[in-house]
Amino acid sequence: MLETLVIKNYALIDDVSLRFLPGFTIITGETGAGKSIMLGALSLLLGERADTKAISDKSRKSVIEAVFSNPDPELELVFEEQGLEWNPEEILVRREISPSGRSRAFVNDSPVTLPVLISVTGNLVDIHSQNSNILLSQSSSHLSIIDAFAGNIALLAEYRADFGRYVTLRAKIRKIRERIEKNRANRDFIAFQLEQLDKINPKEGELRQIEQEFDMLSDADQLREDLGAAYNLLDGSDAGALSSLSEAMSFLAKVNLSLFVEDEGEELTKRLDNLRIEAKDIAETVRDYLERVDTNPARLARVTERMNLLYDAIKHFKVADEEALVHLHADLRHKLNAIDFGDDDVARLEKDAKVLARALKEKAEALTATRRKAAEEFASRLVETARPLGLHNLNFQVELTQGKLTADGQDSAEFMCSFNKNHAMQPMARVASGGETARLMLSIKSIMARCMHLPTVIFDEVDTGVSGDIADRMGGMMKEMGHDMQVLAITHLPQVAAKGDSHFKVYKTDEAQRTVSHVRLLDASQRVDEIASMLSGSQINEAARQNARALLDS
Repeated sequence: MLETLVIKNYALIDDVSLRFLPGFTIITGETGAGKSIMLGALSLLLGERADTKAISDKSRKSVIEAVFSNPDPELELVFEEQGLEWNPEEILVRREISPSGRSRAFVNDSPVTLPVLISVTGNLVDIHSQNSNILLSQSSSHLSIIDAFAGNIALLAEYRADFGRYVTLRAKIRKIRERIEKNRANRDFIAFQLEQLDKINPKEGELRQIEQEFDMLSDADQLREDLGAAYNLLDGSDAGALSSLSEAMSFLAKVNLSLFVEDEGEELTKRLDNLRIEAKDIAETVRDYLERVDTNPARLARVTERMNLLYDAIKHFKVADEEALVHLHADLRHKLNAIDFGDDDVARLEKDAKVLARALKEKAEALTATRRKAAEEFASRLVETARPLGLHNLNFQVELTQGKLTADGQDSAEFMCSFNKNHAMQPMARVASGGETARLMLSIKSIMARCMHLPTVIFDEVDTGVSGDIADRMGGMMKEMGHDMQVLAITHLPQVAAKGDSHFKVYKTDEAQRTVSHVRLLDASQRVDEIASMLSGSQINEAARQNARALLDS
């Protein structure tokens, strides 16, 4: 349940801290006192869009914080999925709005995104405003009510997952067909380009290798001359470096080098031998290079022709380089194969789509079966719940019709009703007045809150358009709901206000610079005066107080 609510620097509220009790809580106050501001602040914790206009003092941030005690243990799974710390005793939720417009949300002091915030608080509290009555008149909301009553959350989620895959697969098939048709119109041109590239047959890395070979062949004579000269100086004659090194070693062998430095002879000879070995290796490498130089003019002509062919192809096909030319060659082959054999891929995907469509149809039929059963039970319970609220002649049924598969299955739902004897049932939006819609919505909320196990339900003037005995009955229904859950009701009706287990009053005062809203919990005496004021207006007399006491006693 909602245990505490703190609102700071939000609209007319400067700093309010409230502690709520279980059961049925009443919130009253004059129009414009700030009751809707409280709901607006609480709505921010449910993921509503933040508006900087609501920040009264632009020098500091706005903060809305709530503590929900004894959360449903099943909510722990949501916390695990989102990586949040779970506390079985309470959940702390906070929303901060900076003057710059930045909004931040926290759950148990961990920063979260709005979708995560919604996934948490959507299981903690439900706010029913007058706009919800308008939504009830729209048939688009009727199917979701029946699904919630039927407990179709898991089945519907499974169906929607399959439906998403089916839609994706159909889109893939459509794109393949569009691509095939587009390419088919250009088939001759694609085939012509592919034929040209097949003749060229470009290979990745080939151009760089040919360019290197061209450079070698085109400068072969000079390369042979320079490499030959180097080789001759190393090992190509008796005067070469290797011969000189060997001769030097033989002369040193005759000298007793230890006369100069002890043991120097062996070390110096070893160094000279290493130098000779390195020079011999260099000479062999130069000779190998020399042997690889090809002065064949025919080879040069072939290499030149191949290189120019690749250059011309890069230019002709308007690609950046040889790598892009190779990729174009593969892409054209793929396109032509898709044109000639793409129908086989489409046929395979169509087969997969048909299998998935059959599975979807089976799940849709399962949804329909649960909805039909739930619709009958829901209609019966709604009539039973709503008739005591003055709808004595209410007839109600849920009309389910089947159509093509959508994200919600194959069904559409329409609430059909009549409020008078011998009147044919019609869509609720056509025949229900504002007061009748309010009573139906309260009845639906009474049924659904128990089905969905919501710990806290807030009604914002759900009793608009009713009075007298009906208002008294609606208050009784909300009080009865308060036996199983926490119920908060904003009301202008004394008959409803008298039913509360606790009672808050919202009022505002004029200060030096601004008007500020306040909220206080009423004691027994204050509550009598508040209800007396609701009965008689600003002038409270003893007769009004007696009426108020009578309402409270009843």
